[in-house]
Amino acid sequence: MKKKSEGLRGSLTSYGDAGFSYFLRKSFAKSMGYSAEELARPVVGIANTASGMVSCHGTVPQLVEAVKRGVTAAGGLPIEFPTIALGEPFLNPTSMLFRNLMAIDTEEMIRAHPVDAVVLIGGCDKTVPAQLMAAASADVPAILLVTGPMMTGSHRGERLGACTDCRRFWGEHRGGRVDAEEIDEISGRLMPTSGTCMVMGTASTMACITEALGMMLPGGAAIPAVHADRLRNASESGACAVRMIETGGPKPTEIITPAALSNAFRVLLAIGGSTNAVIHLAALAGRLGIEIDYDALDRLGRETPVLVDLKPSGAHYMEDLNKAGGLAPLLRELAPLLDLDCLTVTGRTLGEELAAAPPAWPQEVVRPRDNPLHAEGGIAVLSGNLAPGGAIIKHSAATPELLSHEGRAVVFDSLDDMAERIDDPELDVTAEDVLVLRNAGPIGAPGMPEAGYIPIPKKLARAGVKDMLRISDARMSGTAFGAIVLHLCPEAAVGGPLALVQSGDRIRLDVPARSLDVLVSDAELQQRRVAWTPPPQHPGAERGWLALHLAHVQQADKGCDLDILAGKPSGARAPA
Repeated sequence: MKKKSEGLRGSLTSYGDAGFSYFLRKSFAKSMGYSAEELARPVVGIANTASGMVSCHGTVPQLVEAVKRGVTAAGGLPIEFPTIALGEPFLNPTSMLFRNLMAIDTEEMIRAHPVDAVVLIGGCDKTVPAQLMAAASADVPAILLVTGPMMTGSHRGERLGACTDCRRFWGEHRGGRVDAEEIDEISGRLMPTSGTCMVMGTASTMACITEALGMMLPGGAAIPAVHADRLRNASESGACAVRMIETGGPKPTEIITPAALSNAFRVLLAIGGSTNAVIHLAALAGRLGIEIDYDALDRLGRETPVLVDLKPSGAHYMEDLNKAGGLAPLLRELAPLLDLDCLTVTGRTLGEELAAAPPAWPQEVVRPRDNPLHAEGGIAVLSGNLAPGGAIIKHSAATPELLSHEGRAVVFDSLDDMAERIDDPELDVTAEDVLVLRNAGPIGAPGMPEAGYIPIPKKLARAGVKDMLRISDARMSGTAFGAIVLHLCPEAAVGGPLALVQSGDRIRLDVPARSLDVLVSDAELQQRRVAWTPPPQHPGAERGWLALHLAHVQQADKGCDLDILAGKPSGARAPA
């Protein structure tokens, strides 16, 4: 049975007279040239995240127009509204500090405006998680539309992609193997079009996860930003939003269930996706009162192979995945491991959509399960006396020899300390040591920046060292690679064990055993704890967004969301 939309009568301004409020709203709407017939239609809001500070969103104006076409053709009234957008390389100290602010902005604008459904346009790393979190909390019929990956570039005959190749070439530059003139030339070759990074970084990972969750039209994750199919996908997203109004849903809370989150985690592992996605999925689950079971996540990782051959875990790029059929070939391979009864924005189940997908064709990007890229999923969950609340490693993108390693700690107390000493020729460090960065978590940094990709000390880089074991309470870009342990929880700034490590301590990593330990006695650690003092407050911590963030941000295991935004605990857990 069709549900009657509220249209412009929804979320009326409080003047004390509902009739007058609607009359005034309609009058102002008519001043913008709308007809009475148009104003009687169901309203689809379109979150416009175009910004000169977000290069990944360069095509958003075109996407907005395409969504409007789809909404209008389906009988709805499209009305765009702006929200903030977060450009990963443009924000100081890190876009992660502002993810929750974007989620608040988006949620409140959905609630406050007269929209029956909403199309959320995102792309860059933190924008899609923020929009998913907002959609889950607002619980209005919503559909995600990503801007899509950019195309690959070329340098002297070599195919390039942001930003795995950015990091590779920068490492070569630091090591003296690429000079200043060539690195400047490369900077103009890495990103030849609009769109998100074209490797399996956070943006591509979140696009794939959103499709797996059912919050995006099937096939929408991998279409390049500059393809005509991306505009057709945008138009159909607008039409789908109108259909959701007509049928009364499904709403985000009907789509984002523990089973759907389990599917999303399974896909994350199989694509060799970004470690950041673990934090974002934890935050999304928390909005719905769902607790993440990290032991279950690790079990999933042991039984879910990496099947997608994309950088940084493999060799290809997102445009290749699109040519291979998008996410459908992967979902077919994973089908026995997925809950195919989960709903999608189309109102059909994941299984029904998969059955309706185009037939498979020969391709080399998505491997069969009996010939995986890696036997286990891309991410492992660690525990031990350095991470009682857990830690993460993307072992599919690490040097295998370093996955079981013991070395001497070389400790950096902060980002500033690291910047000051990492390239000091007098730094006491060897390739066998363990680089440790602390006070870089959600409170300590603040905002938990992507500083976990600690640079190889220049004197070692020049000697040919390309990977070392690195440990921190920070995050790492999904485009990065190396033997890097992240998200140590609780973080050093709140007294986590990482705060107690001293240079010279022995640290042991054993990924097969899922353990991370500092080889210091409990008695010695307790003595150090008694002597420990928290780091000083950040400049500006007494006011504004930073004050709110520091007062309410949760640790990495809770997704670094604000505690005042979390949903009431439901007792449900994911992965199932």
